Amino acid sequence: MEPLAHIRTIAERVAAERGLTVWDVQSRREAVGHVVRVVIDRPGPAATPEDSVSIQDCEQVNREMSTILDVEDPLPFAYTLEVSSPGLTRPLREAGDYGRFSGRLAKIVVSEAVDNQKAFEGRLRGVDNGDVLLEASNGRMHRLPMRLITRGRLEVEF
Repeated sequence: MEPLAHIRTIAERVAAERGLTVWDVQSRREAVGHVVRVVIDRPGPAATPEDSVSIQDCEQVNREMSTILDVEDPLPFAYTLEVSSPGLTRPLREAGDYGRFSGRLAKIVVSEAVDNQKAFEGRLRGVDNGDVLLEASNGRMHRLPMRLITRGRLEVEF
């Protein structure tokens, strides 16, 4: 098994034991050395801090993964393991993300103009027939085809 796939399998097993999912796994060389990043998430809307991944979740997954990785040793070099959450301004990557965070504030950029613009900010209102529905602050509803979205992320609300 490829080393990154092996690490993902371990991460998924450890995360699942805590009711979490693996959002991403990366391995890269940085100035401080090689870093393996595992990003965990909690299924559901994550609308409140109680619904989100906690620091304790990250610490527990890191500790258990470190133990397993020390034994299984999938990488032939030294590395630092980092476990984190996608964060408050998490990227939105697929239709399910746009539906999951319906009601939340987001910024979306499209590759071709829709309603004479390419950058949008507003409240997510779900997904309909492959289009993301976004309500602008002026109340105007935009239908943004998923195939045109190049970047989307949640915005922090205070």
